[in-house]
Amino acid sequence: MTDEEPKFLRLTVELTVEVLDMDALQAAALREIRHPDADLTDEERTEQAELVASDDSGASALQWLIEPDHVLQLVDHIDEIEPREAVLGVEPSEGPSEEEDEEEHDHA
Repeated sequence: MTDEEPKFLRLTVELTVEVLDMDALQAAALREIRHPDADLTDEERTEQAELVASDDSGASALQWLIEPDHVLQLVDHIDEIEPREAVLGVEPSEGPSEEEDEEEHDHA
C-alpha cells in the first residue's frame, strides 16, 4: 500500500443507558419530531410520532435525540485523521453486559 492510498478505520462504540423517565424521553423526542426544522412531511411526522409513542423500550425516542454527528466529536481533536461518516443505531438491551459489571467492580 502506498502513502497515497486512503486508509480507513471504523470506530465502534457501545453505550448502554438506563431510561429513568420514559414519558419525558418520549416527550423530548416528540418535540424534535414536531420541530419546524425537522425535515419531515406531515405524514412522516405522524408516522414517527406513532412509532415513538408505541415503542415501550425508548429506543425510537432516543434515536431522535442523538445526532450521528455528535459521535464525530469523539475524534474532532485528533489532527491526524479526518472524520468521514457517523451512523447511529439504538436498540433495546437487557442491561449492562457482564463485562461492564466486572469493569465497574475492578475500578472500585
